[in-house]
Amino acid sequence: MMAGAARRRFFFVADFKKLHVWQKGHALSLCVDRICKQIRGGRYASLRSQMYRAATSIPANIAEGRRQDSEKEFARFLRYALNSSSELEYHLILAHDTKAISEEDFRSAITQTIRVRKMLYALLKVLSGSNRTPPAPARAHQSASPRPTAGPPSAPGR
Repeated sequence: MMAGAARRRFFFVADFKKLHVWQKGHALSLCVDRICKQIRGGRYASLRSQMYRAATSIPANIAEGRRQDSEKEFARFLRYALNSSSELEYHLILAHDTKAISEEDFRSAITQTIRVRKMLYALLKVLSGSNRTPPAPARAHQSASPRPTAGPPSAPGR
């Protein structure tokens, strides 16, 4: 748990660009932008758009949340970013499984997505001032091939 003075110092860092999680989220957006530009074919237009929107939503929500008046509001925007990371993960899996993107691009983007998600979980944990983590979404379906997933940083086996 972060001491009160340290939490206050963290909260008053108004420049979102100084947040490590925003920097990693922005890098992820640039990576996904590069990948989307390589996806060809009209049938993938919607997938490209959704991937790009989900990826750019992550750092955008961090930036917007950082300008809010309270930690509670900031946490709300971090949860939006967290949800966008899950959406992006699915779109990457779909793009990979339909052979719209290469294995190398998939592994790079999915690894970055999971890293950012773990950072978001950790930041939410700090903001909550507790040792409990936000609930992870329920998994409705288990793929035949193992895929990296992200949950709370302290989750076993991650």
